[in-house]
Amino acid sequence: MSGTTSGMAIETRGLSKSFGPIRAVDGVDLDLEPGRIYGLLGPNGSGKTTLIRLLTGLARPGKGTARVLGIEMPSRSNLGRIGYMTQVDGIYDELSAFENLRFFAALYGVRDSGPIDEALRLVELADRRNTPAHELSGGMRRRLSLACALVHRPAVLFLDEPTVGVDPALRVQFWNHFRALAAGGTTLLVSSHVMDEADRCDELLLMYSGRILARGTGRELRDRAATDDLEGAFLRLGAIGAADAPASGTVAER
Repeated sequence: MSGTTSGMAIETRGLSKSFGPIRAVDGVDLDLEPGRIYGLLGPNGSGKTTLIRLLTGLARPGKGTARVLGIEMPSRSNLGRIGYMTQVDGIYDELSAFENLRFFAALYGVRDSGPIDEALRLVELADRRNTPAHELSGGMRRRLSLACALVHRPAVLFLDEPTVGVDPALRVQFWNHFRALAAGGTTLLVSSHVMDEADRCDELLLMYSGRILARGTGRELRDRAATDDLEGAFLRLGAIGAADAPASGTVAER
């Protein structure tokens, strides 16, 4: 990875972002190795989306630094190696599935149709390549959004609530895609509220009040919270975080 000697895909040091009195991200330190799936878990208002926006360079930190693939963010030159799937489908209704992918591929300098065809096959939309996006079902639109984030074959992929509103079968398909990407060396940071998805991640980051409260595998977090239930562990560790959180300032998801 050019520009890094640590070998980490994502690094942050003292990363902070405030909106007036609101501390959305509060002194986050991270070292995330490549080729793994990291689950970013936390309640609404914990700062997950703001953290992802800082890592993708869509927001500037108030303090601290964020480095992706060894490059400090924001960095326009680094965007071609990063993929980002937002909570809201970022596709154009009047364009077909193929045209949406061709547009996003062109933004990253990809002119060959090969990666577009590959992305359509990956999300099982090859037979809908000429269908306007507004005629696709909700699940198909989520698949198309994922394909748009993957079409330039990024080394690091940020997924903000990627399975919200999708049916269980599609959720399984998504996670099969994520696991295959990680096996190929892609680093994934996935924010989610769905507890049964957490165990699909290699490692979990529990975020509360703008801080990373706990980190570990699902098993390790259960042991730390003295419970066999991951949702119970989440609530118990979150309660500890609430007790330790600073009294001044509140956190709102951005």
